[in-house]
Amino acid sequence: MIETLFLPGATGDAAFWRPVAARAEWDGTFFSWPGLGRQPARADVTCIDDLVGLVAERMREPVAIVAQSMGGYIALKLALAFPHLVRTLVLCVTSGGVPVADLGGEDWRPDYFGAFPDAARWIADPVEDLSDRLSTVRAPTLLLWGDADPISPVAVGERLARLLPASRLCIVPGAGHDLAQTHAAAAADEIRRHLIATS
Repeated sequence: MIETLFLPGATGDAAFWRPVAARAEWDGTFFSWPGLGRQPARADVTCIDDLVGLVAERMREPVAIVAQSMGGYIALKLALAFPHLVRTLVLCVTSGGVPVADLGGEDWRPDYFGAFPDAARWIADPVEDLSDRLSTVRAPTLLLWGDADPISPVAVGERLARLLPASRLCIVPGAGHDLAQTHAAAAADEIRRHLIATS
């Protein structure tokens, strides 16, 4: 079994994916993001590309990546930069580097900084639009979405499904942006099935 990397969203918490991984009986490496959420900052991490670099340092052999929200953007940056190392992807309620405002996505930043006032401000910086490059991602990709997510609505998952040639969109009824926690059993089943089939 290849190594699986679990990437959280902007909360930066390495514990985010552990309940799902435990339910799926799937081990891996769980990343945290310095300076985000309540994680201690590091002087050498000053932008999202530095987070991409933190994960890239661990990629010596082919990996599977399971990623939440902002972590999905990092996962796709890695898949574009290292196509020979990213074997399979699970992207959960992520913008994935595509515009979301025109699809009804709400601005997450006020609530985020209300909950995490000490988080690094660079997390709110605009990210690169990856839309034109996503057709080159060949890794089999599970897109895991909730139909009650105001931040990354189903329309965003549908856009990614059109742009990523080897993707499958799975919608979890009644789930929101935190579906990996509120619907952990459903998420674990889908993720385990995908990883077994593709890694």
